[in-house]
Amino acid sequence: MTFHALKNKQRAIRADFPETMGLRVHRSISWIGRAEACGEDNDARFIFLWIAFNAAYADERDFQIISLGERAAFADYFGKLVTRDADQRIYKALWQRFSGPVRALMENHFVFNPFWQHTNGIEGFADWEEKFRHSSRSFAQAFQSGDGVKVLSFVFDRLYVLRNQLVHGGATWNSSVNRAQVRDGAAILGFLLPVFVDLMMEHPQEDWGRPFYPVVA
Repeated sequence: MTFHALKNKQRAIRADFPETMGLRVHRSISWIGRAEACGEDNDARFIFLWIAFNAAYADERDFQIISLGERAAFADYFGKLVTRDADQRIYKALWQRFSGPVRALMENHFVFNPFWQHTNGIEGFADWEEKFRHSSRSFAQAFQSGDGVKVLSFVFDRLYVLRNQLVHGGATWNSSVNRAQVRDGAAILGFLLPVFVDLMMEHPQEDWGRPFYPVVA
């Protein structure tokens, strides 16, 4: 689903959106559109799509109480999406269209956080290789059993490391070193984010949370 298709749908039905959910969708679609304009610049495309993801899922309440952490917030959001995905668009994307890139991402230790913790000399991560093997086994079990929430959580856990590398200056723009994961990550986000937003628009009365930065006159 393209930016223009999402935008046209939003304009046609947005009158029935709750204000907070409407703001989320509006913002997320705007960043999806910006990502589409990046062409072959996968670094920029990935970053803009991650902003679109943040606009769609981040809950104000996570900033008001002791945070459950990004992983828990991801899982809660993914659970709502998968439960309401009657046509199994997320399932079909993960198990059919992007099964190769998803598996490649999971087999790449350069987007596995414990590897970097160990590389940077942080104690408690000397066994990162065993952690990596355990993560890979757990992912394979979730993948084989068709557990969409767990699979999405694993995938976005890896994508989050890639996001940190780019946003925090841990990579060179258009570098040949990390091209495969950036390209695959942008492709996965580029397909999933429009599906996520479309599912939100189809279920506007679901509690999608309050944006942390509302529009203030």
